[in-house]
Amino acid sequence: MSNKEKILCVLYDDPIDGYPTSYARNSIPKLDQYPDGQSMPSPKNIDFTPGELLGSISGELGLRKFIENAGHELIVTSDKDSKDSVFDQHLSDASIVISQPFWPAYLTKDRIDKSPNLKLAITAGIGSDHVDLQSAIENNLTVCEVTYCNSISVAEHAVMQILALVRNYIPQYKWVVSGGWNISDSVSRSYDIEGMDVGVVAAGRIGTAVLKRMKPFDVNLHYTDRHRLPESIENDLNLTYHKDVDSLVQNCDVVSIHCPLHPETEHLFNDTLISKMRKGSYIVNTARGKICDKDAITRALENGQLAGYAGDVWFPQPAPNDHTWRTAPNHALTPHTSGTSLSAQARYAAGVREILECWFENRPIREEYLIVQSGSLAGTGAHSYSAGNTTEGSDQASKFKS
Repeated sequence: MSNKEKILCVLYDDPIDGYPTSYARNSIPKLDQYPDGQSMPSPKNIDFTPGELLGSISGELGLRKFIENAGHELIVTSDKDSKDSVFDQHLSDASIVISQPFWPAYLTKDRIDKSPNLKLAITAGIGSDHVDLQSAIENNLTVCEVTYCNSISVAEHAVMQILALVRNYIPQYKWVVSGGWNISDSVSRSYDIEGMDVGVVAAGRIGTAVLKRMKPFDVNLHYTDRHRLPESIENDLNLTYHKDVDSLVQNCDVVSIHCPLHPETEHLFNDTLISKMRKGSYIVNTARGKICDKDAITRALENGQLAGYAGDVWFPQPAPNDHTWRTAPNHALTPHTSGTSLSAQARYAAGVREILECWFENRPIREEYLIVQSGSLAGTGAHSYSAGNTTEGSDQASKFKS
């Protein structure tokens, strides 16, 4: 590494009505560790107040003072997709790129090939599929993410959307806002989730957290994962294990997706798989948009094979204005927000700072944060990803117009 590093940070835009001068709450709970005992991010110091908006361009992940005091340069932008974007203008001589999954700077092969100084790509959050991992391996980049920082945040969002779909919450809310009192319209698609079969695709940290949170609703719980859970957890949650996703979807009313995006899961939920689901099933996808075939989901919503679709992940991001999910019937989608609550931002901002401290001081980065290192998948990457590229088509993000 040279003495002076150029750090290029891509974050989402500030609120349209201005950067917050105050917040709904004065503080957020202080957590000592994650549910499995893993320690929280542990930088030497932070230059932000937990609970503030850090993920937008004015928030800068609380990094500017730290980076500039260390003698490095920080460029922060939200402009990432057009051919002459600020991101592309600075990428050619940047050595570090920081990006969030919610507003990803797609590090494609072409971009990596044009960036001879690039050595480190940090995901401020979880999920590094916006990086061409195959090219990262071949170019000896280090790719890392802040593992576990927003897993519970995403699990809470998924449970919220499961209930919103089954109880038909969004249309009922709209009747109130429009001045109506249309009870028959409101309940014509509203069911109890009690007694339903609810399954998760991948029971890692997020998937298992969803299963734990759904248990009190007296549903029948199912899961599939290439790493089977310990028998003690299966017994405690009364889980039914399925050897593959085909078996799972045929036996569930609600399917919540939590696997990483890599070549093996790209377009996993296509016409063929969805046709095997029970008629009137629900899908909630808070994993990655490209795990679902966009047009297959739209067709299933239109023909009634799916009673509803929710989640907060799209491909590409931001989603083009003509993305068919925007106008599909019976959806309860949100922008990619599940993992960027103000609580989660405090954790992943601290995690990014911890990674940078290690990098600048030539100390090892935590094993659980590593995705690619020394020309191969490493750490969490070796456990959760497969080599390859899932960034094809990301150029369509330039079609988004705010």
